[in-house]
Amino acid sequence: MDRKDMLGDVGRVVIKVGTSSITMGGTSTSESFMDSVAEQVKKLRDSGLDVLIVTSGAIGIGLMAMDAHPKPKEVPIRQAAASVGQSILMQKWNDSFQKQNIIVAQILLTFDFYSDREKYLNLRNAIQTLLAHGVVPIINENDAVCVKEIDAMFGDNDTLSAYVSSKMDADLLIILSDVDGLYDKNPKTNKDAKIITTVCEIDDSVLSMAGDTNSNVGVGGMKTKIRAAQICHEAGCNMIIASSSVKNAILKAVDGEEIGTIFVTDKKERKKSLWIRSAHPLGQIIVDDGAMKAIGKHLSLLAIGVKEVKGIFDRGDVVEVVCAGKVIAKGIPDYSSEDIAKIKGLHSDKISEILGHKNYDNVIRSENMAHL
Repeated sequence: MDRKDMLGDVGRVVIKVGTSSITMGGTSTSESFMDSVAEQVKKLRDSGLDVLIVTSGAIGIGLMAMDAHPKPKEVPIRQAAASVGQSILMQKWNDSFQKQNIIVAQILLTFDFYSDREKYLNLRNAIQTLLAHGVVPIINENDAVCVKEIDAMFGDNDTLSAYVSSKMDADLLIILSDVDGLYDKNPKTNKDAKIITTVCEIDDSVLSMAGDTNSNVGVGGMKTKIRAAQICHEAGCNMIIASSSVKNAILKAVDGEEIGTIFVTDKKERKKSLWIRSAHPLGQIIVDDGAMKAIGKHLSLLAIGVKEVKGIFDRGDVVEVVCAGKVIAKGIPDYSSEDIAKIKGLHSDKISEILGHKNYDNVIRSENMAHL
């Protein structure tokens, strides 16, 4: 199967641009590179595609502007640099897209956007509205206030771009980088290293090929890109790693040309399952072996199979389902932790008698569960 067949009909594309690409190895933003991205996005838009951009570079650009040289884990100066760099970065993107008569919108995300359903829905509605009005959303993490994200959470936005792709139903994520793709060994130290053009399954052999970043200003290495590919795979979104130095790399990737490494997926999960899987759990429901077997058959969780409740949560929150110390699923219960503690181990016909009401026969319905 060639790439055109692998990609199928692409309708929505997310483009992730790394720090090393934006600066092209220099000490400031590369106007020619950013103009090229804008030109390619214009052509994609003219062909009827939706396009979102996830950009890195704020910290690196800010450090350069401030002439600051922090230690690797010195967070406050990096937060300050993000504040300085983000405004510079967005101005540069705005300048490049203005040349194409395209309006851009800045969206800064915190690490909980994908685990808080209300925030996710609000974000999704905002982005859908921007796209409907011909605006290109340019997304970055909010490093100025989110300490956890610097060097830890999203990894130079590789993981962030994958979550954005999954949440926004993208068909293709293109990660532009300073590398040509995934190699079978480190090409910097092995002259016989060969590029892997197609990855259909991310197994241990693929994970072993990932190295760490060589950039002084970016934090994303191949490991975070492989992690991004795993997230995309679960969401049914193809992903391509390509070199930003290749002319028209974005257009070539979308057109199915043999560029970089493509991570192919044929899996398409429900949006609700994806959200449940990535959401932060507020408690745990401990179940017995019988309940575990039922859940394994994609059946609902009944009160009779519940042994214990941990944490305090309300109906509609996300919780972990645990059996023998192992998390087997995440789900949205139809009862609060207080109510479940009262009805645990009982038959469903006893729920009304104990609680004075009954929402459902099930503690968690099968359609509200994501298997892990």
